[in-house]
Amino acid sequence: MEQIKKYIDQIATISKEDWDFFKSKLHRRTLPKKTIFLKINQIENHISFIESGVVRLFIPKENPEKEITFGFSFKDQFVSAYDSFLTQKPSLYQLQTLTETSVLSITYKDLQAVYKTTQIGDLIGRLTAERLFLIKSKREQNLLNLSAEERYLKLFKERPELLKVIPLKYISSYIGVTAQALSRIRKRL
Repeated sequence: MEQIKKYIDQIATISKEDWDFFKSKLHRRTLPKKTIFLKINQIENHISFIESGVVRLFIPKENPEKEITFGFSFKDQFVSAYDSFLTQKPSLYQLQTLTETSVLSITYKDLQAVYKTTQIGDLIGRLTAERLFLIKSKREQNLLNLSAEERYLKLFKERPELLKVIPLKYISSYIGVTAQALSRIRKRL
C-alpha cells in the first residue's frame, strides 16, 4: 500500500480520512507469469496499480504470431482496459502479465464511491486518465514520426530493463515491425 500512497502523494495532498476510505477499496491480487487477466469481450471492472511486474496490452489473433502488442505497463503505473472500464462495454483487447505481477485493484463501483465520498477522488481519477492519455498519445506520435530503428532506440533508452523481461516478438509488434525486421535493426546497432 505504501507504493500507491507514495504515488498519490506526488500528485496531491490527501487527507487521512480520504486515504483510509480509498485504501479500504483496494484489493491486492498476485497474478502468475503469462496470466491473461482480462480477455477480449470481457468488461473491464478494475483499475489496477502495479506494485511489481509487467503487463502487456494486446489484440489477440488466431495465429499468435500475428498478435498486436500496443502497450506495456510497469511497476508504479496504473493499468486497465480503460476504454472498457469507462464505458462498461466489452474490451477489444486483452491484458496479460509477462512476469509474476502484484497489483492493487479497485472496482468500477468502488471507484465511483471514492469519487462521491472523498475530496480527492476526482483529482486522482483525472490525473490517472491524463497519464493514460499521454502514454497513448506519445505512442501514436512515435509511430507516425519515428523510424522503426528510432522507436526501438527510444524504447530502450526510456526502459532499458525491457530486454530482460519482454520477449522480442512482443517488442517487434509494439514498435510496429516484424520479428525479422527487429532482428536486422538489432544487428545494425
